[in-house]
Amino acid sequence: MSETDLQGETINETQLDEDDRLRPDFVRDVLACVEDGDEQGARDLVGPLHPADIADLFELTPEDRRGALAVALGDIVDGDVLSEMNDHVREGLIDALEPHQVADLASELDTDDAVAIIEDMEAGDQAAVLRALDPDDRAAIEAALSYSEESAGRLMQRELIAVPEHITVGQTIDYLRDNPELTTDFWEIFVVDPQHRPVGTVQLSWLLRTPREIAMSDVMKREQTLIPVDMDQEEVALRFQKYALISAAVVDGGGRLVGMITVDDMVHVIQQEAGEDVLKLSGAGDGDINQPILLTIRTRLTWLVVNLGTAMLAASVVGLFQGEIGKFALLAVLMPIVSGMGGNAGTQTLAVVVRALATNQLTSSNTVRMIFREFRIALANGLVLGLLIGTGTALIFNNPALGGVIAAAMVINNMVAGLSGILVPVTLEKLNVDPAVSSAVFVTTMTDVMGFFSFLGLASVVGLSG
Repeated sequence: MSETDLQGETINETQLDEDDRLRPDFVRDVLACVEDGDEQGARDLVGPLHPADIADLFELTPEDRRGALAVALGDIVDGDVLSEMNDHVREGLIDALEPHQVADLASELDTDDAVAIIEDMEAGDQAAVLRALDPDDRAAIEAALSYSEESAGRLMQRELIAVPEHITVGQTIDYLRDNPELTTDFWEIFVVDPQHRPVGTVQLSWLLRTPREIAMSDVMKREQTLIPVDMDQEEVALRFQKYALISAAVVDGGGRLVGMITVDDMVHVIQQEAGEDVLKLSGAGDGDINQPILLTIRTRLTWLVVNLGTAMLAASVVGLFQGEIGKFALLAVLMPIVSGMGGNAGTQTLAVVVRALATNQLTSSNTVRMIFREFRIALANGLVLGLLIGTGTALIFNNPALGGVIAAAMVINNMVAGLSGILVPVTLEKLNVDPAVSSAVFVTTMTDVMGFFSFLGLASVVGLSG
């Protein structure tokens, strides 16, 4: 092992733990240097870090000390660091910078990363930053901002290599060598026709192993996955995942090549979308611990108020059977079991269905089959749970009728939970409403209402009394 390797290993052991997370004592040392005015000491500590680790350092720093840290680190906090930074943390830092400073940082980045920095700024600040950019950079970023948020047009980068199909491998290599202004980070070359429509791709490994005189049209792969510029980022991620793509061409309405998307961008999108749906199901917003407190309170409180309304609806069902509960108080003890188990069963089905919708596993072609599948699962689970709770209730309270009532109610509510767990999100999807956002409220309401109604209603019919 070389001396450089040993030094790098020592640095990593000092700064990062076994899980590649910044050590608390390292963070404290950096902030101590900043507080003591030892800016050079802070830069010496942070300099060897990867941009992603520097971004983590800012996220681990208290909000009121991030500005001083950024000043101390100076040009270490470059565009690459900002592009890796949490959105809320980045917004706070950018607000403290002058427009020309933001423009300098954005000019260092690919279009997609520059857009990520600029897109959430206030309109006036955004305009000031765009004015400070070079004309070419400004035109590229303005064009990207013209596309809808979370679309392929926002994600794509315009820095790519495209060559006409009639030139040879040798001419392509010469073109790459003779034009230093071309992007240096690419994995494949796009081959285009005279109308600038992509007709194939050539991987760099093929290019380097092919004789110079061979035409690009003879070495290129004609089958390719084209991404429409207005496609939602979640659909783009699914295509990358399904076809194991490293990069893909983005085309406009006329089929012309306008940019490309790379797999490193998709990793962030896949992670974001996967966590987003889970958090939406709980009504917790985007779940970011760096989100402003007031915004978090407003997001969570909105759904808690909705849940309060549905809880009152369920309570009103219980109110219909006050007489029966008064005669046989044991009903009040047992009825939460029925509604609670139904809610859990509905949540299980809902989580599976929302994920299946998000990953295109559940489509109109197999929806009916999925409904019958979940019905069979719900019926089987309900029968097993009903047998267990019914037998236990009958033995513990020496009341077979009560056992039969709670067993029947458990079966009914589990079937309602299974059906609502799939029908609610599928219906919302058909209505172009995000099923991850509001499905849980409807499913929980249905299982609570039906759980109370079936148990108390059956008890009333049977005529249970203390």
